[in-house]
Amino acid sequence: MFSLFPKEEDFFTLFSRQAALVRQSCDLLLEMTERFDDLEARARRLKDVEHEADLVAHELFDRLNRTFVTPLEREDIHDLGSGLDDVIDAAEAIGSRIVLFRIQRPTPEVRQLAEILAKCGVQIEKAVEHLKGFKEIMSFAIEVHRLENEADAVSRQAVADLFDGSHEVLDVMRWKELYGRLEGAADKCEDVANTIEAIVLKNR
Repeated sequence: MFSLFPKEEDFFTLFSRQAALVRQSCDLLLEMTERFDDLEARARRLKDVEHEADLVAHELFDRLNRTFVTPLEREDIHDLGSGLDDVIDAAEAIGSRIVLFRIQRPTPEVRQLAEILAKCGVQIEKAVEHLKGFKEIMSFAIEVHRLENEADAVSRQAVADLFDGSHEVLDVMRWKELYGRLEGAADKCEDVANTIEAIVLKNR
């Protein structure tokens, strides 16, 4: 049925479900790079989480279209839902490429970037948990910014090291894309942090 009045608990509950899946996907990717076994099964698990997240995002956007009055500005609801889903898509894409590229073992930089991404997932989940009250939330977003800067520095140095002349051309291509995608996933986390900051500023 068409809803004239906002059901705040529905929107915020859906955001919480998305954020939990963000953390889960980042944790699964970190575990994949640390243990580096059963890679195809681990990639499938990431795909399952992505599929579950797509269903949550669809439910969120469907509710947004059916609700006349919303607890947050409509574009903010859309941007946050899309941003959270983008992080999960990015994590799944990295896992699938580890399998497709037939990576034999991870580099320390891949593990480091995956660990940073997992930390971002934790901060995002905490931020979303505090979103409804708009209290004690900015510190989580600030930490995501710090982590993104760390990921950028690690990725930049890792890519530079690829061109020192000691690597095969195919390895350079594989690792360059993986480093770029890991850093890009951290960028997606920062996009979520930016959206949350904007929501807080609008609703103070």
